[in-house]
Amino acid sequence: MIDLPLKSDFSGKVVVVTGAGGVICSTIARAFAQAGAKVAAVNRTASKVEALADELRKEGFICSGYGGDVTNPDSMNAVHKKVLEELGPCDILVNGAGGNSPLATTDNEYQHEAKEGQKTFFDLDMSGINAVFSLNFQGTLLPTQIFAQDMVARKSGCILNISSMNAYIPLTKIPAYSGAKAAVSNFTQWLATHFAGTGIRCNAIAPGFLSTNQNHALLFNEDGSLTPRSEKILGGTPTHRFVKSEELLGGVFFLCDDKAASAVTGVVLPIDAGFSAYSGV
Repeated sequence: MIDLPLKSDFSGKVVVVTGAGGVICSTIARAFAQAGAKVAAVNRTASKVEALADELRKEGFICSGYGGDVTNPDSMNAVHKKVLEELGPCDILVNGAGGNSPLATTDNEYQHEAKEGQKTFFDLDMSGINAVFSLNFQGTLLPTQIFAQDMVARKSGCILNISSMNAYIPLTKIPAYSGAKAAVSNFTQWLATHFAGTGIRCNAIAPGFLSTNQNHALLFNEDGSLTPRSEKILGGTPTHRFVKSEELLGGVFFLCDDKAASAVTGVVLPIDAGFSAYSGV
């Protein structure tokens, strides 16, 4: 059980969460279920969200797990059909599927420091770059095309995208991921404008540095100590700590609450433990 930060009531709302097999979006899916929503947890690996759904149902909440690829129209249309049949039309869409690829990551922060045999900017694999953009940007656009149709038909709804602090300040080594998340932030504003007359609001959160299954090896050594990259991250964060997934929920609930945030649309909210506020001196 999560100690929910706000007393928002999402009873009766159908909330679709993509990427719900990961740390961030499994937390978001659980929180919405605890707040009374009917949750559709979507993930490319179905077993992860099926296990989450089983766990939540045993606790008395409403959640169904669906295997689906957010970059594949046929897959997303099939998920949409099942959600309509089992839970009803989508009220809130959380576009949380995303991630990086080693094929789109350099070995060094700076080109002049590159050594023989290391992967530089000039060695980045285009298939990896395309995969990162497809997952993060197209994987946000496509589910929105499909599930937002439910909202337009009823003249109400909320879309929440998951951007990143990379969208504001690009990190070294990961140009494709930084660019893709910048595209997500821009797309959030575009959607807010495009849907302005339909009753649909669209916002995003930009998490700071969290420890997830995907980046754990980049942040921690095998003995649990911090890697040099983690030391740099925390040195540039005035609170000197990582963000926890549960700490995103206050922003998520606020932005998805039609009463609390009725006039809030087109906003990208940083939740970063102060990272973006610190100049380094």
